[in-house]
Amino acid sequence: MKDTTKRSILRSTHIIFGLTLLGYIYGPPEETRQYLPFFRYFYFPVVLLSGLWMWKGQAIRRLFSGGSDDRNA
Repeated sequence: MKDTTKRSILRSTHIIFGLTLLGYIYGPPEETRQYLPFFRYFYFPVVLLSGLWMWKGQAIRRLFSGGSDDRNA
């Protein structure tokens, strides 16, 4: 899979789950209270992890791959 396709999927996931969080935040508390476990344990971690991956994914990949070749250059 190409990097652009991966980035597009990750970005779309982040936006879609982020919009559902906005619906939860700005929705009426009486209606959204029943969805609290979904947002707390599923939606919020997905948005958080996808955002972190888009922001620092390259550094994380470099960390787990055993280092970078450009450090010695």
